[in-house]
Amino acid sequence: MTDSSSREQAQPSDDEAVDAIVRAGPSGAIAVAGIATAIVIALWFAFYLFVFLPRSA
Repeated sequence: MTDSSSREQAQPSDDEAVDAIVRAGPSGAIAVAGIATAIVIALWFAFYLFVFLPRSA
C-alpha cells in the first residue's frame, strides 16, 4: 500500500518536470538540424568547387 501512495505523490512532480522540459523547447533538435544542414551545404560547395568547376574549364 505504501508503494501506491508514494507513486501518487511522485506523479505531480514528474508532470511538473515534463512541463519544464517541454517549455524549454527543442533546442537540441534545432542544433542537430543546423549542424546537419551546415555539413550538407559544405559538401555541396566542395563538390561544386572540386568537381564541376575543374570540368568546365
